Amino acid sequence: MSTNQPDIAKFQRAVANALHAHWQLYLTEGVVLVVLGAVAVLLPPIATLAVTILLGWVFLVSGVMGLFTTFWMRQAPGFWWSLVSAALAVLVGGWLLAMPLSGAISLTFLLVAFFIIEGVASIMFSLDHKRELSGRWGWMLTSGVIDLVLGVMILAGLPSTAAWAIGLLVGINMMFGGAALIAMALHARNSAQA
Repeated sequence: MSTNQPDIAKFQRAVANALHAHWQLYLTEGVVLVVLGAVAVLLPPIATLAVTILLGWVFLVSGVMGLFTTFWMRQAPGFWWSLVSAALAVLVGGWLLAMPLSGAISLTFLLVAFFIIEGVASIMFSLDHKRELSGRWGWMLTSGVIDLVLGVMILAGLPSTAAWAIGLLVGINMMFGGAALIAMALHARNSAQA
């Protein structure tokens, strides 16, 4: 058992050094997320529309590209399934762009799923960092728990809060995620071992 101790210490130093080498990227991402999150919290109806319109464009462009590639490769197996998938993306994208307020209500259900999955992923991310002793994992754990709480909040507020809830909750999520990354980056900057 004692022969593994030097290996564990060596591994922990390697993790700390890897985090230290990239702490600026974590810090930059964290600051950007906090700033964008603050804007979304201050202007939630605009952020809700922005998210809806952005997703509309994503679906529309991906659907058009899907139609293009489907027809280009029409001899390939699965043509009809690919065609249905691409056409659905075009329809959903067009609908979100044509009716973003109605789309916001539908997107709230997707946002609930996102916050729940994001919360679980953040919690698992923090537990991986705890196991590797990389420090400040508690911030990411808190971020994951907050994501789960936000998912429940947005579901409970439907349908009356759909106009502003998406922007507000996405903003809060971004701010907490950004703060967690900033805390981890600053810890990584100061804790690297030579």
